Amino acid sequence: MRAGIVGGGRGAFIGRVHRMAAELDGQALIVAGSLSSSPQIAAESAREWCLERSYDSYVEMARAEASMSDGIDFVIVATPNNLHYPVAKAFLERGIPVVCDKPLAHTFDDAEALVDLVSRTGLVFALTHTYTGYPMVREARERVVHGQIGEIRKVLVEYHQDWLMHPLEQMGNKQAAWRTDPILAGASGCVGDIGTHAANLLEFITGRRILQLCADLSTHVSGRRLDDDAQMLLRLEGGGKGVLSCSQVACGDENELSIRIYGSSAGLEWHQHEANSLWFKGAGKSWQRLRTAGDEISTDGAAASRLPSGHPEGYLEAFANIYRAAIDDIRRCARDEPLQRQYPTVEDGLRGMRFIARAVESSQQGGQWLTL
Repeated sequence: MRAGIVGGGRGAFIGRVHRMAAELDGQALIVAGSLSSSPQIAAESAREWCLERSYDSYVEMARAEASMSDGIDFVIVATPNNLHYPVAKAFLERGIPVVCDKPLAHTFDDAEALVDLVSRTGLVFALTHTYTGYPMVREARERVVHGQIGEIRKVLVEYHQDWLMHPLEQMGNKQAAWRTDPILAGASGCVGDIGTHAANLLEFITGRRILQLCADLSTHVSGRRLDDDAQMLLRLEGGGKGVLSCSQVACGDENELSIRIYGSSAGLEWHQHEANSLWFKGAGKSWQRLRTAGDEISTDGAAASRLPSGHPEGYLEAFANIYRAAIDDIRRCARDEPLQRQYPTVEDGLRGMRFIARAVESSQQGGQWLTL
């Protein structure tokens, strides 16, 4: 399939990740892009990527690609948060499916508008909550679905980084600058950037929605305009309780995402830094360490793995699983077949936006319990 990308050019981290993930399985090739709001950087980035076509603006790109017989089959949105909605809207209105970076939009109103637009067009819209693509995350979900841990009582999920310990946004760091700017990032910094991943991972594995939260957001770096640390208490569907912690000022933690789930008969534990392992902890029994591609792994877990057991799979492969599922659905849509939606959808994105809004509001109200 022919793909296009908006954003992600020179100086951006996530654009290269999207490209590698989209092309990993040989099912798609990025041929066109509007890689920067600067026409010069956009053109230079397109040359570096060896793209067939480069555009000065996403509006021009959407119009041109939709009119071509060999135009793109889907577009990747890899811009700062404030552009997610207008870019996605421009392509959806031209009949082009979208794979969008998270969070879904800059504001909750924009997120609701996107949900409505996707519903009206019937097009595929995938959101890259990457961590749902890991094989052992899929395995954890399967074990919950099949009742192997019993009733969920408690979930602990944390996502800790340390890259914003210092005011990089004041030192010319492009990635730090937009992520700490409310005009570009939205109402939240840390919660919007990584807290949404933690919340999505919890709901994906457990199948239980977060019903209420009590949040405490902090800004530790002087002069920073958005939160860089947060902790929350959660109430889940079915009566379970949760604790969510996220931080971008956690000294020594590069990218520590982990989740522990405690059920009435067993527990599950997964850490991204050892992504090929899932710990299954039966009551009164020795812990069982499950490994990617092992004999005891479910069909869904095995389907997300590309390598023989013992060979590490990680972030790019998980990212690519989102793309593989989205591309499969784009083909189904073209054949007028039912979609399987084995990826985070626009509705998941709307929940993420609601999560951000309620977390900010709860913290502003001194930790009040609020309903999502």
